Amino acid sequence: MTRRSTVLDHIEPQANCSLHPATLAKLNVVSGGKVRVISRRGQIELLARADSRVSKNMVFVPFAYVEAAANILTNSALDPVGKIPEFKYSAVRVEAINTEI
Repeated sequence: MTRRSTVLDHIEPQANCSLHPATLAKLNVVSGGKVRVISRRGQIELLARADSRVSKNMVFVPFAYVEAAANILTNSALDPVGKIPEFKYSAVRVEAINTEI
């Protein structure tokens, strides 16, 4: 539903993820560069954003972008008590996408 909001779409028109500045440096990616986020279940490509509020070696991916659907990366297993899918955490690998020709 977030993606259907023209105001929010104007503010954040492209799929992005947030990584700690040290993690971006380790990947040799500048803020605004492209990364690929890969799990055992799939992969997505999006812009990287520096955010010191994100822990080092972690990545935050919003789920509002159909072109980079975060739930492709996650596990659909259900919590046995709450019956809530495991969409919030997933082990992933992040790699730089070299956009130079």
